[in-house]
Formats: sequence, structure tokens, C-alpha cells
Amino acid sequence: MVDLVTAAALLLLVAGVVGSVVPLVPAGPLSAAGVIVYYVLAPPSAPALGVGWLVLFVLVGLIAFAVEHLGGAIASKVGGAETTTMVIAGVASLALLFVLGPLGIVVGTGLAVFGAELYAGKEPAAAARAAGYTLAGLLASSVAQLALTLSILAGFVAVVFLL
Repeated sequence: MVDLVTAAALLLLVAGVVGSVVPLVPAGPLSAAGVIVYYVLAPPSAPALGVGWLVLFVLVGLIAFAVEHLGGAIASKVGGAETTTMVIAGVASLALLFVLGPLGIVVGTGLAVFGAELYAGKEPAAAARAAGYTLAGLLASSVAQLALTLSILAGFVAVVFLL
């Protein structure tokens, strides 16, 4: 039983790490689910994962989820983009994901922000800056999400197997 529960938890944690670089996979929630599965289903004979670790790992998973969904939007606002532009960029990137794959997210988001900002009457330099900030935030949020989900996996392994 311990091995099955541990394997399921590790599988979810690894899926969270992989999901941080694969579009549309909820990496943070998968990582948090792995920790929760172990905490709830591991028998008393299994290495203990205290409630403090559970709360910490779930909190980091929620932060990873927030970073995934808010990173590009926050960066675009910092770059001067309109709120409507963020919505247009989200729809365009999702639609182009199915046409061009992950590259569609990057290309679609950048072009959508640039085009929407031009349409809103901004100068080309301001539109390019907003698009650049958005893309930087989008890519940075992916890196941050990867670091966060890796930290959950590493922390879980350290707490359960090494401490």
C-alpha cells in the first residue's frame, strides 16, 4: 500500500513538473495533488509528512498556478497594455495553440498584443514594448512555474525519503 501511494504521489509530482513546460496542463494543482494524495492515503507506517509540510507544498502549488495564469497579464500591464488587449491575447494564444502548437502561444500572444495596441491607437514603439513585456512575462512565468514545481518535488522527496 505504501509503495502504491508513494508511486501515485510521485507520478503526480512529476506530472506537475512536466506540466510546467507543457501548455494547458495545470502544473501547480498537479503537484499539490501529489502531496495531498500522499498525506491523505499513506498508512501510518509510511514516512510522515506533517501538516506544516502539506500546507507549505500546497501553498507553493497554488503560487505556481497563479504565476502560470497571471505572469503574462501582469507583465503586459507593466508594459502599458490595455486590459482588453490582455483578453485578446489570451484568446489568440489559445486559438493558435491548436494551429501552431506551443509556438502558437508565443507568436499569437506577441502579435495579438502588438496588433491590439496599434488598434487602440498606440504608437508602434509603445505597442512593441507592451508585446515585449507580455512575452517576457509569459516566458518568465513558465520558468518560475518550473522552479516552483521542481521545488515541491525536491522538497517532498527530501521530507519523505531523506529526513
